[in-house]
Formats: sequence, structure tokens, C-alpha cells
Amino acid sequence: MFDRIPGEGRWRHVLLADGNIGIGGDPVALLRRARELLRPGGSVLTELDPPGTGLRRQQVRLSSVDSSGGWFDWARLGPDGLERTATDAGMDIRWLEERGGRWFAELQRA
Repeated sequence: MFDRIPGEGRWRHVLLADGNIGIGGDPVALLRRARELLRPGGSVLTELDPPGTGLRRQQVRLSSVDSSGGWFDWARLGPDGLERTATDAGMDIRWLEERGGRWFAELQRA
């Protein structure tokens, strides 16, 4: 995500589902990067954690019964932390809603 990607500045949408707003442990940096990928009028579609989460940064690792990987930075972001995070990233919230117990938002370039 943070390396050079084809079509930078021409993407219509960036999708951050299944907690991927947490990549790198810094949702502001991730959204700033996503903003660079977008064309004018483009948007970021993201899934959020439930209300009450705010913004939480942590170290996590993947593990199985047989092994564990190294620790890496991750973040969790709920609707209650979205406005400040979006503003700091230069994004506006187009909509925010809950569907079937899951929270989603669309952000656009400010």
C-alpha cells in the first residue's frame, strides 16, 4: 500500500474492509496514502469497529497451532474516532452507517 502502485491519482475507490484501516497501526497515514491514490471525486470505502472503540493502536501477530509470526503495528478504529482521523487525513465523511451489526463509512477527499 505504501510502495508505488500503478494508476496513482486515478483510482475511483480504495476499499479497506475487514479491519484493514488498521494496516501499519496509523489510520491517518493510511488514509493519507489512500487519498494520494484517488482521482478527484474518488472515495475510500472502509469498515470500522463498533462504537466505543475510538482509535486504538496495538501490536499484534498472526499465529496458528504450530507457529507464531512476528509482532507488527495495527490499529482499530470505530465510528467515534472517525471524524478526527478523517479530518487529520484530509478526508470528509460522506456517509457512516451500521448494517447487520457491522459499521461502514465512505470518505472523500476534502
